[in-house]
Amino acid sequence: MKLNLTKPICFFDLETTGTNIAKDRIVEIAILKVFPNGNKESYTWRVNPEMPIPAEVTKIHGISYDDIKEEPTFKDLSKKIYEMIKGCDLGGYNSNRFDIPLLAEEFLRAEIDFDIKSALAVDVQTIFHKKEKRTLEAAYKFYCDKDLTNAHSAEADTNATFEVLESQLDRYPDLENDMKWLAEFSAHKKFVDFAGFIAYNKKGEEVFSFGKHRGKLVEDVFEKEPGYYGWIQNADFPLYTKKVLTVIKLKKLSDKLN
Repeated sequence: MKLNLTKPICFFDLETTGTNIAKDRIVEIAILKVFPNGNKESYTWRVNPEMPIPAEVTKIHGISYDDIKEEPTFKDLSKKIYEMIKGCDLGGYNSNRFDIPLLAEEFLRAEIDFDIKSALAVDVQTIFHKKEKRTLEAAYKFYCDKDLTNAHSAEADTNATFEVLESQLDRYPDLENDMKWLAEFSAHKKFVDFAGFIAYNKKGEEVFSFGKHRGKLVEDVFEKEPGYYGWIQNADFPLYTKKVLTVIKLKKLSDKLN
């Protein structure tokens, strides 16, 4: 079944220096852009992460620092990547939990304020796990009856993810061929930030989801313990989380002034 698109969707996959959203960097990014008329365009970039790649990570994706030390940095590439995905929905495999949050961090470091939250995000892994509970290689074999060669290559994983989603639509009649529906179906618990440090309560209010203030309103915590905001801003939290908390704090200040 062909995807029912009202605007382009960009499937993408990242290879990185590790799994820490706040600290690790992209070493390879592949994007497959699919248009409503069925046309496709794809690009793959190798990226100098400006930091070492641990040997155990190189064993997974096969990219060492020597392989990419002469490549452009993410900041060098950021405008090209931004122009490709701007105005598009996003698709990936485990992308809601990892790829999108890490990409948001890279954009912020490159001083591009790209509101990724405005895009619908379809996470093929979530659909797969809700239906079959397996890995990408197994998903590709199960849905497409193909062996995934060059697994952990960003380009191979990206193209496999796109093919799996189309096959999922063919296999499950209850899946709607609509990006908004698929984004909601593949979403995890809704968080205000990508990393899951700030959640919504039943009233739709922002609350902390970690630490001693778990479940408490962010606004109340900042009012009763002003130093908590400063501690977070100086601690090892993702840039996007810090940005979201700043917006909440400024909104509360603006409401008081008005």
